[in-house]
Amino acid sequence: MRPIRIGMIGIGQIGKIHLQHYAQIPGAEIVAAADINDAELQRVAQQYNIPFTTTDFRQLLERDDIDAIDVCLHNNLHAPVTIAALEAGKHVYCEKPMAGAYVDALAMYEAALRTGKKLSIQLATLFSKETKAAKRLIDEGYLGKLYHARSTGFRRRGRPYVDGYGTASFVQKAVAAGGALYDMGVYHIAQVLYLLGLPQVERISGKVYQETDMDPRRREISGYDVEELGLGFVKCAEGMTIDIIEAWAIHLDSFEGSYIVGSKGGIRLHPFGYFSTVADMDMNATFDLNGADWRWHQLNDNADAYDSPQHHWIAALQGRVELLPTAEVALATMLISEGIYLSDRLGREVTAEEVQQMSESTAIKL
Repeated sequence: MRPIRIGMIGIGQIGKIHLQHYAQIPGAEIVAAADINDAELQRVAQQYNIPFTTTDFRQLLERDDIDAIDVCLHNNLHAPVTIAALEAGKHVYCEKPMAGAYVDALAMYEAALRTGKKLSIQLATLFSKETKAAKRLIDEGYLGKLYHARSTGFRRRGRPYVDGYGTASFVQKAVAAGGALYDMGVYHIAQVLYLLGLPQVERISGKVYQETDMDPRRREISGYDVEELGLGFVKCAEGMTIDIIEAWAIHLDSFEGSYIVGSKGGIRLHPFGYFSTVADMDMNATFDLNGADWRWHQLNDNADAYDSPQHHWIAALQGRVELLPTAEVALATMLISEGIYLSDRLGREVTAEEVQQMSESTAIKL
């Protein structure tokens, strides 16, 4: 449980959430923070007792008393700052999505391999009770051979800024690179990829939309130029498929939750349920996930290391558990998301190789 000394880069809306989580994790020690908004930086530093602050993130990377960097910046800044931190000899925990473009995410992943430093991406859904329960059922063979999954995310009117939440930066390609798929879809796509065992993506088709009315004044001020609805169909190796629907805004009451199906059974993640055939009778089963989670915490060593992505990150740096492949899952998620954008632009199905070859960096030069 040795202390892990962390430097925060970015203390905006998401950075503050990270700080709140770290405050509840034994062994997480925030020793420095950087942000271009010095006034807000000083206020937050006082609130969380952060001893060192700077408006130049490079000063954090020069310190030899920092074990890891937490990157909480806009999407198109993830790659340059993460790569600089890795090359400075720091482990890195980065907000989702991994980057603004697949090629940038790949550069992050390769930098981690090159430097031998740990890289983890914030994928909270991998640590939910539903994911833990689904993983146990899959690993113990209750689904049989997996062959299809659906990734869904629903908001009735939940577009950042134009619907009242967040800042305009969330809806501008120049900063965020994407909309609903990058903001929320990453969670759901990553979740099903992880449960499917991270299958190799082969072909992707998709379409994106921005059709729902919004406040005219906010539209003009925001420069809103990203999608509010993303649709995709993914073909993977060994005949496995994934279909995707992710909405920031749509005129419907709800979507069914993401699910995974196999030859022997299926799982719906929200609300959680298991479906199979027993004695030639269709069975719909529910589980006491809260009770199971409590029991696993009593019986299993290091169960707390899977309570959240940040709990896991700290535990991995302490050497208590192996780091889950969040970077690999996030990279595959980037491939799918960018594949949907490319398919929409070209008007046809695209191969994974085409996405990799045609991906263009959106990283903001520092």
